[in-house]
Parts: sequence; C-alpha cells; structure tokens
Amino acid sequence: METYLLDWANLLLRWLHVITAIAWIGSSFYFVFLDNNLIKPTSPDLLEKGVDGAIWAVHGGGFYNPQKYMVAPKKIHTHLHWFYWESYSTWLSGFALFTVLYLFNAGTYLVDKSVFDWSPAAAIATALGFLVAFWFIYDAVCRLFGFRERGELIVAGLMLVVVAVACWLSTQLFAGRAAFLLVGAMIATAMSANVFVWIIPGQRKVVAAMTSGEQVPPGSLAIHGKRGKQRSVHNTYFTLPVLFAMLSNHYSFLYTHEHNWLVLLVMMLAGALIRQFFVMRHGYKLGRNRNPAPYAVAGGALILATIVAMAPAPRPAAPTAAQGTAPAAAGYAQLQPVLVQRCLVCHGEQVQMKNIRLDTPDALKLHAQAVYQQVVVTRQMPMNNSTGITEDERQLFKRWFEGGAPVQ
Repeated sequence: METYLLDWANLLLRWLHVITAIAWIGSSFYFVFLDNNLIKPTSPDLLEKGVDGAIWAVHGGGFYNPQKYMVAPKKIHTHLHWFYWESYSTWLSGFALFTVLYLFNAGTYLVDKSVFDWSPAAAIATALGFLVAFWFIYDAVCRLFGFRERGELIVAGLMLVVVAVACWLSTQLFAGRAAFLLVGAMIATAMSANVFVWIIPGQRKVVAAMTSGEQVPPGSLAIHGKRGKQRSVHNTYFTLPVLFAMLSNHYSFLYTHEHNWLVLLVMMLAGALIRQFFVMRHGYKLGRNRNPAPYAVAGGALILATIVAMAPAPRPAAPTAAQGTAPAAAGYAQLQPVLVQRCLVCHGEQVQMKNIRLDTPDALKLHAQAVYQQVVVTRQMPMNNSTGITEDERQLFKRWFEGGAPVQ
C-alpha cells in the first residue's frame, strides 16, 4: 500500500509540476517577446503618461494594447497583477516531487555505489547543498560583474564554467539519472530565487513608493527595474537547459554514457544558444538586433555533433549457418533464478514498485514488453544496477522475450 500511494504522489506531483512549469515558462517567454516587440510611441498622450513602449496584438477575437512604463506609471487605475506564483508553485511542486522520488529513496535513486560509495544521508545533504551553493555563487557573480562594462558576457562565461564543474562533479558523486536531474534542479532553484529575492521585492518597493506619494530621488527606483530585468532575462536563457536536464533523465543512453557530464553540458549549452536565437529574432524583425541565425545554427550543430559522437558502434552480424547457430531461446525456468536475485526485491510479493509483480510466470508474461524495454533496451533496470545484474543475464532476458516470453 505504501508503494502504491507513493506512485500516486509521484504521478500527481509530476502532473502539477508540469502544469505550473508551463504557466511560468509561458509567461517568461511572453514577456521577453513583449520587450523585444514594443515600439516607442509617438502619441503625445502616451508619452505624457510615461509609456516607453507599446504594441497591438489580436487574439481570441479581441484586440490587446500592452504598454510598458519605465520604472512606474503615475497611477494604477485597475487591479495590479503580480507574476510570481507561477514561479513559486513550479519550484515547490518540483522540490516535493524530488523529495518523494529521490530523497525518500536516496539509497536507490541518488546513490550508485559503482559511481561513489557513500551513505544515503550524505548523498541527501550534498544534493541539497548543490541547490543552495549554486544560487549563492550565481547571485554573487551577478552582483559583482552584472552591471560592469561587458558584464553580461563575464557573467555568462563564469556561469558556463560553474555549470561545467557542477555537471562533472554531480556525475562523479550521484547516480547518472539523479546527476542530470540535480543539475537541472539547481539552475531551476536559482531561477525561482531570482523571482523571490530580487524581482518581486524590487517591484514591491517601486509600487510602495508610487502609491505612498513620497518624493524619491530621481533614478533611485530605476535600479530595481534594472536588476529585475537582468534576472528575468537570465531566467529565460535558463529555461531550455533546465527542460533538457529534466527530460534527459528518462533516457538512459544519455546518463549512462562514458562522458555523461559532457553530454549534459553540451546539450544545455545548445539549448541556451537556441533560446538566444528566439530572443533576438523578434528584435531583428524591427531592425534592433543583428541576424540571430548563427545562434540557431551553432545550437543545432552542437546537438548534431553530440548525436554523431554518441552513436553506438555497429553490432556484429548475427551468425550464419556456416558460422554457427544463434543462441537458443531461454525459458522461464532459466530466468527464474535471475528474477529472484535481481528483480523480486522490488517486484515481488512483499514490495511491488510501480505496482508491478514479477514473481509468477503469468505476471512476468503480462509485463514482458516492459521488462524487455527496461532491462535490455534502455537498461534502466535494475535502478542504478543496485542488484548487480550481469551482461549475460540481460542477454538471457533478451533471448526469453525474443523467443515468445514462454511461461515454462
């Protein structure tokens, strides 16, 4: 029953996390689009009100006219909507999912003793340390270099180094699947912290000064808008790398690769370059930016190079009659000792992870396709090879499945 309830918690939290992430990323993309498409008005009434940019749009049978005020308008006549719960709910649901799936089962999901042999408690503490440490490093780099001449290039270069170190270190300490997820989670934590620590507090100070009627020195509020804009732009560049890291842990050929840390780093860099293309293309249409196509080409080239570099070596041809006969199909009787030793600890009478039992011939037959996919094709099971399945035993599963998955 406990495993069954954890599976439901996993499913519902994952569903909630995806929904809130769509809302957050969607609003981030939309506001970046707005910033790059707003045109400074020429109408005297708009200029007098302090409108710095405006755009007309049509959607859903109606027309919209978003207007952007630098620092703040003189007066807000209607309800003021704050965009922050999309961020907070995404992080909270993601951390809850990480807790249920990885922290509650650290010995299985975080620890791979063939990578680094340590206790689940130490792995949990270090994983949480990754989230905290990355935020403090990133925030310090932004505050030290972000507003200097060519500061954004310095920040980008330093953070690329930091992320590279994190990719390498995580894959030296954690199970490959957890390492990929953890790198994505630490960047996502910084994204939400940007909103919580800088963007929303800065906006609240601007609104408070505006509504109080207090006289404030000219330009004293501009720093909040400047900093909020900086962190908001960083967040939009983080989105595609984070999404790749989150999705990639479902593909074992990525995180089990010999150079898995480099695969993760290159693919996240490709995502950032592709995001740069989309950010710049809106301004390019208005003549504000140079042609952004090289960024898309560079990102696509990195992805293609990764695909080529990771391509598996050709398998030897199956033996012909002259060379010898192919291995005979395996029966259930041959497979049963392997199941007892490698699989039933999680899929037996006492515990049924994912509500799957494999302790009878008929139960194994029922899940034959899934077993073949997980054990032979993706090699995701046993998780982190915690029970030490051998290559010969994986081939035994292959022969059993390809022989029709017999129950005798």
